[in-house]
Amino acid sequence: MQAVKERFGKTGGNVAYHAYQSFKSGEVTPELCHRLGVELAERMWGDEYQVLVATHFNTGANHNHFVVNSVGLWDGKKFNCGKRAYYQFRQLSDDLCKEYQLSTIKNPKGKTPRSIYFAEKNGEPTKHNLMREALDAALKVSVDGNDLRKALREQGYELDANPAHKYDTLRRIGSKKAVRLYRLGEEYDLPALRERIEENRQRYSYDLGYQRYKPVLVHPPKPKRLRLKSSFSTVKKIGGFRGLYLRCCYCLGILPKRSSRRPLSPELREECRRPDTISQQAQLICREKLDTEEDVADFISGKQAEIKELGSVRQKFYNRLRHCDDGVEIAKTKAQRDRLTAAMAGCREDIKTTESVLSRSDKLRENLKLEQEMQTQRMGRTQDKRRKRIAVR
Repeated sequence: MQAVKERFGKTGGNVAYHAYQSFKSGEVTPELCHRLGVELAERMWGDEYQVLVATHFNTGANHNHFVVNSVGLWDGKKFNCGKRAYYQFRQLSDDLCKEYQLSTIKNPKGKTPRSIYFAEKNGEPTKHNLMREALDAALKVSVDGNDLRKALREQGYELDANPAHKYDTLRRIGSKKAVRLYRLGEEYDLPALRERIEENRQRYSYDLGYQRYKPVLVHPPKPKRLRLKSSFSTVKKIGGFRGLYLRCCYCLGILPKRSSRRPLSPELREECRRPDTISQQAQLICREKLDTEEDVADFISGKQAEIKELGSVRQKFYNRLRHCDDGVEIAKTKAQRDRLTAAMAGCREDIKTTESVLSRSDKLRENLKLEQEMQTQRMGRTQDKRRKRIAVR
């Protein structure tokens, strides 16, 4: 491969491209796996590019790796490794598997961002993980589709299993974008949900102690009675960005300290992934008293001016280092330069934090509104249940 690159004078840029092809465990032998890999390489690249096919068995599922030279063997043209090539490679692999009567993925997923992939793998409250938790909790107490929908609605989700629609979806009540069930995993598609509901129905018919779905009741704590010497009308209320973020910290359980409060809405439960970010933004807003967009704009312009001033002072230390030969003086100058660099980095971090406040404030208000609606609905159900209990007595 290197000789081909040198022959056409194209030794720079991408050296090679990597692809892989895997099969379901136990479906193919190592010999068949390698033969399929070689045949796929021939269909995809023919004799135009050099391809190395390596077959591995170390993961329990036989799979092939492809290393493709980025430079053509005969004409020296660079291989265009774009989305078109990716989908062509995937389609050729599926066609080859169908010819050999091997299984393929019916609904292939797109590429998951690296941060979301590891967050879901670590069990963090991502959008899909929260949906899986809601489905698991709802399926424990459901013996039919109505129970499942009610239990999901209690947690802020709406299930759409209309047979007239192409896909079965689950969406947040306050969101317009739905998630197809198969994207949550094979154990969460509609046939798997029906199977788990049928298991609950059979358990309910034989186990008299099995509890069907009942709305979750929230008993509010008994309020403390305090005597206020002044009047609420004279108390200054906190509004703007400070009030918004303090309320968000309260709903998330960040404030007050050692709070056991947890949000109800899926939107705020997903925000629990970023408590440090929200705390940092709230601390900066309260420390600098940034209540309006004008305050934020003035703060950013002030920090930018400070960075410019610090940069001009730091440049003098750089100039001094060029003409300094004394080791002690050099170390002292470098220490002063590094302190200025750290101060400039702190200013840039403050600018980044305040800019994120502007970009996320509208979304945060919407999420808090949805949280308030869910809290109100749950409290209303609790009061209705209590009235019915009193009426029966």
